[in-house]
Amino acid sequence: MPSSRHTQFDLPVAKIPDELSAPIVLDQIAEIKSCVRVAIPVNMMLGMVNLLVAIRSDLALYGIVWFVASLTVNLVRLYLCYLPAPDVGQVSGRRSPLRSITVQRYLMWAGALLSGLVWAWVPILCAGYTSPQALFYLTVVCGVTAGAVTHGTPDARTPLCFILPALASVVICLLVAGGFERACIAFTTIVYMAALSRSSIRAEKTFKALSRAKHEATTNAAALSAAHEHSLHIIDIMRYRATHDDLTGLLNRSGFLTEVEEHMKAGPDAYCLMFIDLDGFKAVNDVYGHRKGDQVLIEAARRLQAQTHGKSLLARMGGDEFAIFLPVAAFQEATDLAQAVIGALSVHMDGVDTGALGASIGIVMSLQADLADVLACADEALYAAKNGGRNRYHVFDNELRERLEMRRDLERDLPRHLEDGSLDVWFQPIFALGQSLPNTIEALLRWRHPQHGWISPENVVRLAAINGHAEPLLRFVLHRASQLLEALVQAGLKEIKVAINISPREMAQLSVDTIILEHFEALGLAPPLLDVEITEETAFETKAIQHKIQTLSKAGVTISLDDFGVGYSSLEALRHRRVDRIKIDRSFVSNITRSPEDQHLVSAIIDYGRKFDLEVVIEGIETREDYAMIQGLGGHLFQGYYLARPVPESDLLDYLLARETEPFG
Repeated sequence: MPSSRHTQFDLPVAKIPDELSAPIVLDQIAEIKSCVRVAIPVNMMLGMVNLLVAIRSDLALYGIVWFVASLTVNLVRLYLCYLPAPDVGQVSGRRSPLRSITVQRYLMWAGALLSGLVWAWVPILCAGYTSPQALFYLTVVCGVTAGAVTHGTPDARTPLCFILPALASVVICLLVAGGFERACIAFTTIVYMAALSRSSIRAEKTFKALSRAKHEATTNAAALSAAHEHSLHIIDIMRYRATHDDLTGLLNRSGFLTEVEEHMKAGPDAYCLMFIDLDGFKAVNDVYGHRKGDQVLIEAARRLQAQTHGKSLLARMGGDEFAIFLPVAAFQEATDLAQAVIGALSVHMDGVDTGALGASIGIVMSLQADLADVLACADEALYAAKNGGRNRYHVFDNELRERLEMRRDLERDLPRHLEDGSLDVWFQPIFALGQSLPNTIEALLRWRHPQHGWISPENVVRLAAINGHAEPLLRFVLHRASQLLEALVQAGLKEIKVAINISPREMAQLSVDTIILEHFEALGLAPPLLDVEITEETAFETKAIQHKIQTLSKAGVTISLDDFGVGYSSLEALRHRRVDRIKIDRSFVSNITRSPEDQHLVSAIIDYGRKFDLEVVIEGIETREDYAMIQGLGGHLFQGYYLARPVPESDLLDYLLARETEPFG
């Protein structure tokens, strides 16, 4: 009995994926051609034997006709076996029909069928298997059909087309001849035919399964190879993106520093490093939006590339900052390039009407191999160039070296001095006209360094932001301000506010609103006792910063706009009522008694504040004449050395009590 167990090759061939169907059929055609080329010579030799037996049996004519037919069919089949392999691709109008997969399959089947039909006429050579030669012919027919199945494993239809006509003629002739023995032989032939058919079908399934496995392995190998190539491509892209700026295509900071370090290690040649900062770029973003800002950066990068040469390294370091590294033979070569860069970037850009952009450039010429020091020098030179105005370059020199070393000392000492109390907060009153006690007391940072003397508050705040000490510094000032408020409350001076300054960096980096309000809540102090002074730049920063300002304002904190009149958006800040108080910058007061223009301007600002219910503080009053002039212009709130100098907290209460009965004005 045939086994019912499934072998590993009993696979669902009918479900072969479409992409594998054509390759499997090509394998079948190629293999069947190879098998037929082996089987045809055997078929021809058996046909020759049949001819000889027929001649000996006095059936020479029948034998010759049959042999010629068999030989013709076999030669045609041999010809088909040597046809070129079919084309899988479609080349319309150019491909021969004989190169078609379908045509070649049908031709192979047709050749097998014709050969089978020729062998089906073997009975004419033995009187329908009744002559004495019948046993010989039966043996030959069974042998040739078995051989056809043996050599036809790749494609079941090819052997089936051959064996079915040949064996069917045997069965029919035996049954027509009659007799028990012939009937038994006919039945045996039917069983034999069924077994051969089943064997052919199973052999084809096995072949297809093996072919499919081979092609799947090939496909998987190709897919793995393609995936590997793709992964290598992705790695190349990631490596490129890790070292290049997506917007401009220039080196980014990381890629630039890596290549600069390699150049510096390669040899002792002199080189130049330039840091370039676009002047006026922030105004482009504010007025036109970041999309136009990106276009400006791309154009700036293009212009920089046009000015540099092959040996130069050009990078976008971030934001609107660029850098150039190049070997130089002389100082003049570096300064000439800097001047050319400034000229190129100062030319008007299409679609930008805020005035031509400019460039500030810091230059360092060096032979040293300490990259960190070179970068710091270039940054210091850039800072000096920006302080000098637009469209300038500054070369790092001994003066900047001393300043840099001082800054490093300050950076090193600031955290320790912040903890040990070396930093201090002094307080300067703001007086209202006709009042003996201050309206507000402004908290001012003071740091007297053991080596470098007094350090400006702006430098202290900048150093703290750079070194990650912005929050401890803010909490320190806030603690001293709240300490003063508690002392004022205990002294019965409950109406006096304390003002603290918040820099743009602090406002951007820290949760200023949360820090202040939580601190006041913990001490039980009322937020309206605090005045937060911000710059005009801070008032127009991102929505996140504006939200912090609004949160403080809603809690009752007074928001003051410091240094009013020196920014680009003063009136815009007033129009949107983001502040409660404005402080006129001291630059408008220092020469006010001799400047009618400053007098008109200060008077207009005071009048504007009065109409829009804004408090106006005039700071920088240094003389009696200044004070008298401001009063005459309608000023109400005053601050300056003439009225009161900043003093430590320990002296402040005594000062206030001494002035309690002596009102100004």
